[in-house]
Amino acid sequence: MIARRTFLKSAAAAVVCVACGIGRAAEPPGVRKRREVSVGGRRVRTVDVHAHCAVPEVLDLVKGTPFEERARRQLDGNLGFPVNAARVADMDGDGIDVQALSINAFWYGMSRDLARRTFDIQSEKLAAMCKAIPGRFLGYAPVSLQFPELAAEQLEDGMKRLGFVGAAIGGNVEGAEIAAPRFDLFWKKAEELQALVFIHPQTAPQSTGIAKRVQGSGALGNVIGNPLETSLALAHLIFDGTLDRFPNLKICGAHGGGFLPSYAARMDHGCAVFPDQCKGPALKKKPSEYLKGLYYDSLVFTSEALRHLVNEHGASQIMIGTDYAVPWVKGPVDHILNTPGLNDAERIAILSGNAAKLMKVPS
Repeated sequence: MIARRTFLKSAAAAVVCVACGIGRAAEPPGVRKRREVSVGGRRVRTVDVHAHCAVPEVLDLVKGTPFEERARRQLDGNLGFPVNAARVADMDGDGIDVQALSINAFWYGMSRDLARRTFDIQSEKLAAMCKAIPGRFLGYAPVSLQFPELAAEQLEDGMKRLGFVGAAIGGNVEGAEIAAPRFDLFWKKAEELQALVFIHPQTAPQSTGIAKRVQGSGALGNVIGNPLETSLALAHLIFDGTLDRFPNLKICGAHGGGFLPSYAARMDHGCAVFPDQCKGPALKKKPSEYLKGLYYDSLVFTSEALRHLVNEHGASQIMIGTDYAVPWVKGPVDHILNTPGLNDAERIAILSGNAAKLMKVPS
């Protein structure tokens, strides 16, 4: 979405970045009129649960470390598109009232001290972004998951002091499964706080072991690797017993949850066919039934894919996801409004109601 960087330059110039927060300005001329979405004559406040941002100030902290390149790559790309008037104009044109902002984790290999300082800078600046344009942005705490007890503290601080709605985490931690018992301290705190935990893939070709297979044409590291990583993360949360230990977790898988939600029935038969390969904890229900309690964004590209996701797991489990500012989808609201087979109540739930309930915001 390179065009977004030059789109509405006059609008972007009207917003002054203050310590990576945003100084408010009068509505600049020439912006697109805000689209107000209604379903069945009822105005709904649409919420996008999958939108990216980055914090420029973190570069000063990680300069000269192995993490500088990772942070700079986000800032120089679409993931670093600033929270400014041009961004709001895009939201207005798409009919998106609220974005929940996440920062893709690049810090899982950091020492405890550097991770703590990285969280402090990023969380404070993210909170400032959310407050600078009231009513339009929410934030996920960028927790240091490599230290689960620290991540639990950061999640609580982020939600209670900074107003975050949950946490954004990767689908693995330097190759370790997020379902590993050492992460139970974090999951316990997330369940206690009823935090929404948004899982987004990172370093997918490496963490899934398919780096050689996805070389060449087709952006396969992304289009195959990213959904695969999310699929593996969710599968381990099921089969390693995390979802039994913490049954009230609120988890949302990016990109429609990856491949798993559309092929879940194979999990139900796997252990019956290959019992010698299922030596983990005894599950309390069928594997596919756990997926019905998780949440997924709507970034599945076609009406048929969205209809299938709803039929498999229910409209109560789906929320808008755009992956902003990566240009995956045009018309994210129309994607939901125009999908056949949905009734008004289901459309309202996906556009607004589910996210409002999970994030405790007005719908």
